[in-house]
Parts: sequence; C-alpha cells; structure tokens
Amino acid sequence: MGIRILVLLTFWFCLFPAGSGLADTLQVTDMSGRTVNVPHDPERIICLGPGTLRLIVYLQAQDKVIGVEALEKQNPGGRPYWLAHPELNDLPLCGPGGPASINQKPNMEVVLNLNPELIFVTYMSSSLADEVQDTLQIPVVVLSYGSFATFDETVFEALHLAGRIVDQEERAESVIQYIQGEQQALKQRSKESRAAKRPRAYVGGIGYRGAHGLESSELEYAPFDWVLVDNAAAELETKGGTHIFISEESLLELDPEWVFIDGGGYDLAAQAYRKKPEVYNAISAFAQNQVYVLHPFNWYTTNIGTVLTDAYAVGKTVYPAQFANIDLAKKANAIYTKLVGAPVYEQMVKDYSPLGARAPLLQETGR
Repeated sequence: MGIRILVLLTFWFCLFPAGSGLADTLQVTDMSGRTVNVPHDPERIICLGPGTLRLIVYLQAQDKVIGVEALEKQNPGGRPYWLAHPELNDLPLCGPGGPASINQKPNMEVVLNLNPELIFVTYMSSSLADEVQDTLQIPVVVLSYGSFATFDETVFEALHLAGRIVDQEERAESVIQYIQGEQQALKQRSKESRAAKRPRAYVGGIGYRGAHGLESSELEYAPFDWVLVDNAAAELETKGGTHIFISEESLLELDPEWVFIDGGGYDLAAQAYRKKPEVYNAISAFAQNQVYVLHPFNWYTTNIGTVLTDAYAVGKTVYPAQFANIDLAKKANAIYTKLVGAPVYEQMVKDYSPLGARAPLLQETGR
C-alpha cells in the first residue's frame, strides 16, 4: 500500500474511529455472495461500474452520491438517468469508469479523498471486492444486472438489495412492479393481433463494449420478446452468450421483414449502408422501406426505461392497430418520469431522432 494511502487512512480513522456508531448497520449478502456489514441509509456513497449510478437514481437516492465516474461526464447522452439529473455533473470524479474499469481495482486514493460511507459496484469479483474493502476499510457492496447487453431480471434483486441499504425498499418494489406491469401491458396488446404469423425482425447497432453498426445484434432482445416478435438473429448458431456479431452475408440470408437500428450504432450502420447500398437493398426490410430507429438500449449496461420505450416503438410499428392509441412521446416521458424523475424524451430525440422513425439513411440515398 502506498505511503499516501496509509496517511489518508490514518487521517480518516482519526476523524471516524471504528465503532463510533455514526449509523445503524445492516448485514447483507451482496450479489457476489459476500456477507457485508453496511451502514443503514448512508449519507455518502459512490457508484462504480456499469449501471450502478442508474440503479441509485431509480431508487431516488442520487442525493447521497458524492462522486461520479469520468465516463459519465465525458459521454452525457443516451442515459436518461444522467439527462434527468444534470446536477450530477457537478460532482467530483470517483474514478475513470468505462469497460476497461470492469472488475478492476479503483483508484484507492481518489476514493479515500471522497470519504464515502459505502461503495456500490457492479460486476466485481468477490475476491477483489474483499481486497478493496479490506484496504480502504469502507464497505463494498457488489450489484449486478445479470448478463451484459440484455434485460435480465437479476436487476430486480439488485434493486431490492440497494433499496434495503439506502432505506428505499418501498421505492424499489414500486419500480419493479412498474416495469413488470409495462411488460405485461406490452404482451397483452401484442396478443390481440390477428396476424397469421408472428412478425420477424432483426435489430442491429447494439452497443457492446463500445458502439457497433448493423453487425452487432442480440439473441435475447427484450423489446422483441415483450411484443411477441420473432428475433431473426436467434436463428443463427452461436458459441454461447446472448450477444452476436454477424456478417453482411448472414444478414442477407436471414432477410428479415423488419429491421430496427439502435441509436447508439446508427451512425456506423448508416456509414456501412452508404458504402454498399446495393447489398443492403437486397434485404426485404430495406427494399420495403421498413427500417426504423430506436433509442440506445445498452449504454453502460442496460437502460431499462429505454428497453420499455423501444418495445412500445417496435409494437407500434409491427402492430399498428393494437398500439394505435399509444403516443410514443407521451409514453416515453411517462416511463422516464417514473424511473428517473424527469420527462427526458425530447433530449433523447435531439441525439437519436424520434423513437420509431423510419431510418433517415434510406432517404439520404433517394429511397
């Protein structure tokens, strides 16, 4: 351990000696299986790793956050929780963040200088979490969204756990029930379709450790699952996992009726289309002008509110009669207001175009 960290630790313990009884404590089992003694309703927390800050905003506990990662400030778009709370940008840095920081030791000196009572972190191994906690003498609680690049109900466990710690258990349950209620509403509308067969679609542009074009897809894409759309990419053989990169040839062979492009990868998809329009126009969805834009689904792990808004956009596209009374802007703002506390749809549109709009790339080439 460095000399400066030793000095900081000594100073910290002089101010807040062990057993000083500053807060009630809880014993919890975190999502790496560790037993951790944590302060109940801490006043000073930091959030490290993909999606951790999002969960705390969902729990309406953002006022407890005392530092944010550099990635959050450097890339403000695409994450409704950040758009809804611009005051977070005024907080000091607690680390770099980003994919390269996953399951890595944080900047210990920076963390100590912030003097948090508790550290929430996602996707950290139990052994590393123990090491960080033992070194800093600050409780570390590991959370998880489950599998990357998808919607996994593991996130409900994370909300329950964090909600218990920050004294927002009722809020956690309210958020979970809201998400589940919207899932059920989407499926019910879709079941009412009298189509002879389920629509078949492909989604590209999914973010995965960075931005990608049409080749980046997802085998378990919740917006399709929730509106009963067959996922064309799921027909391909994979080596495991839910994320997939496919070739132009494979996309031509799949020949989906509908194509949706995640806003996070739209620019890359448009670049590829402009280079080879004749290739993409051989795909049914492109030939029939049935290519649509969605908002970023996987930006610093899963944007759950955006999963819901994207699902409504897909539903309105493929089942126009069943979703005729849904105003996507109003619905998106209702979802974001519930989850992050503000109607940020218009800000998302500025960066990614209206939700469910026909992809401008076709119009750009005179289609």
